[in-house]
Amino acid sequence: MGNILAVSGLTKQYPNFALRDITMNLPGGTIMGVVGENGAGKTTLMKLILGILNPDSGEIELFGNNRAMKSANVREQLGFVFDECRFHSCLTAKDVGNIMKGLYTTWDSEYFKKLCTLFFLLDGKKIKDYSKGMKMKLSIAAALAHHPKLLMLDEPTSGLDPVARDELLEIFQDFVSDEEHSIFFSSHITSDLEKIADYVAFLKNGKLCFSMEKEALRDTFTLLQCSENTAHMDRLKNITAGFRQKKFGCELLLKASPSEIHRILMATGDASAVAESASLEDIMLLYQGGQL
Repeated sequence: MGNILAVSGLTKQYPNFALRDITMNLPGGTIMGVVGENGAGKTTLMKLILGILNPDSGEIELFGNNRAMKSANVREQLGFVFDECRFHSCLTAKDVGNIMKGLYTTWDSEYFKKLCTLFFLLDGKKIKDYSKGMKMKLSIAAALAHHPKLLMLDEPTSGLDPVARDELLEIFQDFVSDEEHSIFFSSHITSDLEKIADYVAFLKNGKLCFSMEKEALRDTFTLLQCSENTAHMDRLKNITAGFRQKKFGCELLLKASPSEIHRILMATGDASAVAESASLEDIMLLYQGGQL
């Protein structure tokens, strides 16, 4: 299947922040997680893709259409959920369904009711009395009920308890299981991406550090714990993406596979050095996080 989303050279400048030259693709039937610390540019990127913000430069294609948000047909193929519920606090789930069916020609009232029943939302409570998890589930039910092809989610699991988070992650996996739907979601919770993402993009200070298949990360980045002398080896300096001084030795994020690093270490004589595949959390914490 081709790309559902293609972003090329996307830039947005603010007085104190810039999203710079973002290029990434999301194939159909997959999940892409955009990870980065708060303020990295994840929400800005999401708003640019949705057409809420206009880019200074660059191109955005949705479903092969580079004028995507100008088309009502394309908008109907998008479902989106922000990090907070945007429905009025005095509404009930039933009220939300009645409002939304007037906005989408593809709105499926029965499916919305089914989702709300699954999420235990049809008890007549007003949104102001919902927990954060219930508000997020209502937002997701509303985003899914018009049968979009692409679901876009901004920090959907932030602040949720572990049980609610796992429930939502299962829903996302079910959504893409037919390989005709895709999800693009931002998060700073790396464990969520480890569980469900097929592709991972990492933003830091408005810059895209990488965008690749999650499984490829295992052969792309290595976490090395070693002595200070080993850390300063010339052969490691050229591939060091992050560095952290620890009480006993150093921790390096290296742009090389663990097998490559093991071969280099064989010549060092540092018996205490340990090299292993870096996790997403390791990458987020260490990438460009220090200098030798």
